[in-house]
Amino acid sequence: MATVKVKGTAKLFNNRFLESLTRTNPVVILAFYLPISIFLAWYFYHYFSPSPLKLGSLFIGGFFTWTFFEYIMHRFIFHFITEAEWSKKFHFFVHGVHHEYPKDKDRLVMPPAASLLIAGVFFLLFHLILGSSAFVFFSGFLIGYLCYDLIHYILHAFRPPHNFTKFLWEYHNIHHFRNGDKAFGVSSPIWDHVFGTYPPKIVKKSSQAGNH
Repeated sequence: MATVKVKGTAKLFNNRFLESLTRTNPVVILAFYLPISIFLAWYFYHYFSPSPLKLGSLFIGGFFTWTFFEYIMHRFIFHFITEAEWSKKFHFFVHGVHHEYPKDKDRLVMPPAASLLIAGVFFLLFHLILGSSAFVFFSGFLIGYLCYDLIHYILHAFRPPHNFTKFLWEYHNIHHFRNGDKAFGVSSPIWDHVFGTYPPKIVKKSSQAGNH
């Protein structure tokens, strides 16, 4: 495992244009996907006249589906690594660089070039399964993705607050600094509970002091 560096960044491409595609400000993601999500929900409501219950259920279903995909993606794609050299390079490129430079603010959200391709595949998949309902379902899916990206950015770019949300900082830090094979959920630990990757409870400082 590479040494964690609290400052600096890594260069993934020698070409300036390609390198720029690996760096993203969360405002760009928000400005891009939020209008798309709103449009998709409006389009479904305006042209298909669903009941409020159907509209809300599909939206929430899409949002919840994102949390599952977030977990699967983080655990099985971002952390896919074998002894093969290509596997190590793939891991570093898609996620390892973030673990080595967790404070690099330019690489805390997925670049649009990659996320657009993935989003397109999922929209086509949802449309094949759900038909026109995919418009609002995918709208909720995108909002889930935006929440994930923004939460992940906040967890790395800002200090934890002194309130109940501090748990998210502590939980994600476990994944980065204590148990890299645990705590794959970023926006929610629910799927870590389901699939048995919820990390051991944090030992209280008072207990740790007593063990020394």
